[in-house]
Amino acid sequence: MRENGRAAAPAYRRGNPYLRLLRTPGARRLVAAGFVGRMPMSMLGLGIVLLVSAMTGKYATAGAVAATGAICYAILAPRLGRLADRFGQARVLRPLTAVFGISAVAFTTCAVLRAPLWTLFVAGGVLGGTMPSLGSMVRARWSCLAGDTPLLHTAFALESVADELIFVTGPVIVTILATEVYPVAGVAAAAGLAVAGTLWLAAQRRTEPPVQPREHPGSAIRVPGMIALATVYVFLGAMFGTIDLSTIAFASQQGHKPLAGLVLGTYALGSAVGGLWYGARQWRAPLDRRFLITLGGIVLGVAPMWALPTLLILSVVIFFCGLSIAPTLIAGFSIVERRLPPQLMTEGMSWLSTSIGIGLALGPPVAGHIIDARGAHWGYAFALGCGILAALSGLLGARALRLPPGPPGTARPPPPLARTPGGASGTGN
Repeated sequence: MRENGRAAAPAYRRGNPYLRLLRTPGARRLVAAGFVGRMPMSMLGLGIVLLVSAMTGKYATAGAVAATGAICYAILAPRLGRLADRFGQARVLRPLTAVFGISAVAFTTCAVLRAPLWTLFVAGGVLGGTMPSLGSMVRARWSCLAGDTPLLHTAFALESVADELIFVTGPVIVTILATEVYPVAGVAAAAGLAVAGTLWLAAQRRTEPPVQPREHPGSAIRVPGMIALATVYVFLGAMFGTIDLSTIAFASQQGHKPLAGLVLGTYALGSAVGGLWYGARQWRAPLDRRFLITLGGIVLGVAPMWALPTLLILSVVIFFCGLSIAPTLIAGFSIVERRLPPQLMTEGMSWLSTSIGIGLALGPPVAGHIIDARGAHWGYAFALGCGILAALSGLLGARALRLPPGPPGTARPPPPLARTPGGASGTGN
């Protein structure tokens, strides 16, 4: 069939890519459940800090409990992803949600009753470690739905923008609940959203990746390119956490500490804008080259921060710095999707999310000592150092990241996005 003398484009290439994506059967429910269930990733750690500090009066203890949960999450998330690949997401998510919910009740009870300190660390570790890693599972579903169509990077862009919105709104919600309502309210809200969103996602069987025979031995982290990507993401996580801490300190030095949240919101807004723009375009440049170019853009954006004199100038610079963040993360997840067989997809996505979390846990403590000793500008200098190390890691691993031309070699069933509108039936789960 031809239109106006030209060959008609396939169904998945017509119109706005985001609208095409959301017209896929089950896509809107997938996006909504993933958004709700992922809210706790920006709420739980802060909620733990606010609750424990309110009950014990010690921020050091509160930070240590939150860090314990983050470490347990980093250890368990890839392993839970492997189980999801092997047995199916629903069979893993339902019991995991039950353990998470019970641990949330136990943790808040121990905090309110001022139980012995060790109980907070044990319950907090279980609570953090069993928080469902829905970001990796949602992206694995998109990999199955979109397959090899050009809309896959649009789907990853949509999820990256959702992550930015979560990190803008989540901390505000949990802070208001914990400080203005009741200290337990922040953790309770985070746990409630996690349970509701996870069970909602687990009920959506239409978009769940099929369980396949485990023909690929070993772990996803051993696939060529994965260690390089994980290393880059660790340094990026350290950079992100350091920029957050340095911005709060810089705003305090300027006498405008309440404006720190607005400046960081501008950072997230820049990332969201960059992600939407990146996901709406079809790119000819190889994926690994795009990853390295956008990674370099992040480093260039951070480079002048240590010398900026005012918050106003920082707000402008940090917005443009944020433009490269989502495209870099999108390209990284896309490389994983191209590199890994379906049997390891969720585990591979989990490794990247975990790597960022490790960086977020390691960077700020080091940056805090630097800021205390030398000031916020040296914190930004440390963030630049983390960014440079991320870029160097990417360059050193460039050969491993390079992908062969053409679509992935793994055969997959035709994705729903490639079907004509008349071939798609219903909008169920």
